Amino acid sequence: MSVLVLRLAAPLQAWGSSARFARRTTETAPSKSGVVGLLAGALGRQRDADLSDLAALAFAVRIDQPGTRIRDFQTAHHADTDKAMPVSERFYLADAVFLAAVAGDDDLIHALYEAVRAPVYLPYLGRRSCPPQGPVELGIRDGNDPAAVLHDEPWQAAAWHQKRHRKQAMVPLPLLAEAAAGARLGTTLRDQPLSFDPAHRRYALRTVVSTSVDVSNPHFRPANEPRHSQRRRRLPVPSHSPEAHLTQLPTQLPLDGH
Repeated sequence: MSVLVLRLAAPLQAWGSSARFARRTTETAPSKSGVVGLLAGALGRQRDADLSDLAALAFAVRIDQPGTRIRDFQTAHHADTDKAMPVSERFYLADAVFLAAVAGDDDLIHALYEAVRAPVYLPYLGRRSCPPQGPVELGIRDGNDPAAVLHDEPWQAAAWHQKRHRKQAMVPLPLLAEAAAGARLGTTLRDQPLSFDPAHRRYALRTVVSTSVDVSNPHFRPANEPRHSQRRRRLPVPSHSPEAHLTQLPTQLPLDGH
């Protein structure tokens, strides 16, 4: 068994587990169905292909940077009649960073790693309008528990976000992991993918358990550290004297003015 770790970061992400007519919401963290869809696309599988091997992967996700929920209104027209369609209300997560991990058979995990590095279909984070920022794959780890692997991964949030917590040596991050089969504790979501066939998409229920993990903050600054050492070293301000160039002009210009 091996674990594949993915970094899911982008200006916009949208991980919807349900959609009602023109209202498209997003969860606060990547869904298993969304990540499985990303992996299936990287492998080049068609939407009506068998998903049983990918759906059987153990899944966990860590919220490294929660981002901000934003709302957008979109309009569209029918291609044949040019008639306006209802305005759709769509929600996104802006500036969010997540770590997702899937565990499974060694051969499958290595195949997924190579596929994500050179995907057949370009990955997107929940919706096609949300391409990832930077490489998605972080590598393969030994083990069979994706939640345990995410306990040891370095904090992947942006530097500006980490600096907001500079007074904390260890920062608690939410961790969402699949519960064991038959477990009653946790939150139930209809997020277990069975088929992505556009004619009949199907999802089963799965149980998610929420915990937290403490990660080291690389921008930690102790409160008792001398004040001068906490300040960022300022570069000297360059001198700017525009009148100095005027003194280098010739005292008498040529008659032709050139």
